[in-house]
Amino acid sequence: MANKLGLIIKREYLAKVRNRSFIVMTILSPLLIVGMIVLIAYLAKINDNGTRVISVLNESAFFQEELKPSKNISYVHFDDLTLEQAKDSTNSLEYYGLLYIPNGTTVEEVAKATYLFAKDNPNTSVTQELELMFQKKLRQDRLQKLGVSPKQFSNIENPFEINLSTFAGEKSMKGINEIKAFIGGAFGYAIMMFIIIYGGFVMRSVIEEKTSRIIEVIISSVKPFQLMLGKIIGNSLAGITQFTIWVVSASVLMFFAVLIFGIDLTALSSNSAMPHNTMGTMPQLGTMDNEMMMYAKEIYDIPWGLLIFSFFIYFILGYLIYSSIYAAIGAAVDNETDTQQFIFPIILPLMLAIYVGFFSVFSNPHGPIAVGFSLFPLTSPIVMLMRLPGGIGEGGVPLWQFLLSIFLLIITFFGIVSLAAKIYRTGILMYGKKPTYKELIKWLRY
Repeated sequence: MANKLGLIIKREYLAKVRNRSFIVMTILSPLLIVGMIVLIAYLAKINDNGTRVISVLNESAFFQEELKPSKNISYVHFDDLTLEQAKDSTNSLEYYGLLYIPNGTTVEEVAKATYLFAKDNPNTSVTQELELMFQKKLRQDRLQKLGVSPKQFSNIENPFEINLSTFAGEKSMKGINEIKAFIGGAFGYAIMMFIIIYGGFVMRSVIEEKTSRIIEVIISSVKPFQLMLGKIIGNSLAGITQFTIWVVSASVLMFFAVLIFGIDLTALSSNSAMPHNTMGTMPQLGTMDNEMMMYAKEIYDIPWGLLIFSFFIYFILGYLIYSSIYAAIGAAVDNETDTQQFIFPIILPLMLAIYVGFFSVFSNPHGPIAVGFSLFPLTSPIVMLMRLPGGIGEGGVPLWQFLLSIFLLIITFFGIVSLAAKIYRTGILMYGKKPTYKELIKWLRY
């Protein structure tokens, strides 16, 4: 049996890696991925370099010093013009908009009557920046009426961040749980994409052999279960080969792209894309280096060995479970068109794992939803990886949860493989009829 299984695995692996489309996509995919990232970074850089010009018609005695140019906005002041003349001038000069500040006796009165005129709905970052400027001036004016001096107001405006520490006395970092969950989510997302892409390879391989009637010859010498298992392992090895080549070549290409073209990948997460009301929580420039060093240390302290080891465990078990289902579907249908009714129920748990995992693990990695989905076999390969960057043991995932999730995956794998083998055994010799869910249940009872 082992010899026959080895021959099937070898045949499936060589048939896949020698395929012309496999070779072409192995070469092209890293080029396309790196090219897309570089293009997005370049376009984001160009987009950030554009400063919006806003003309200002200020008829009041207020907001003279507050209208200072920033990274996003520059101001051009109009004097001795009517509102209509200012609008016409703004349009003819093709400025982004006109900020009209009417005359008034108080800051409150002037601010409430102020308008921003633009051709279309203005950008959110522009309106937020202007609103924050007006809000600060209004707050300052209100406090001065209560007897607060400008110096005292400056002290009031100083930001505050609460000190964070563990019970062991180590300083905690704000947002580090989200960063760890995002890193684990990246591993989980890689598993999901691998399952979807290479599970489909198994399904299409079964359909091709079934429609060409080669399957009738093959099963005369091997058992259906051996054939199904050989296809799963052979295609998974081919997928791992391609995936490894992608990672290595894409990393090398990205390094040279950054080195040669000077692409700034941080443009993809520029502060300009952040809501301005969150900027006050960012660390001051004087403490930025210390903060970054502490974040770097936290990321360095992530148990990468455990994370990578767990990635391979969950990757293998998750792929074996889902590819068994894909193989059963391939055996149950005659062409790829008929697979559509069965594909969505397979992909649904993976999508659910990604979205629910991000929402639950980000907010509370030890909450009941996060724990439940990290134990449920069809979602645990993704959700558990989101929780594991926090480690195992105190403060991280309890050891019993980690071991239980792997145990449930193994039990589920044997259960699903046995059920899939029944569908496979019956379905590979069925032709010309679209199976229904009711018929699949009958096949499971044979």
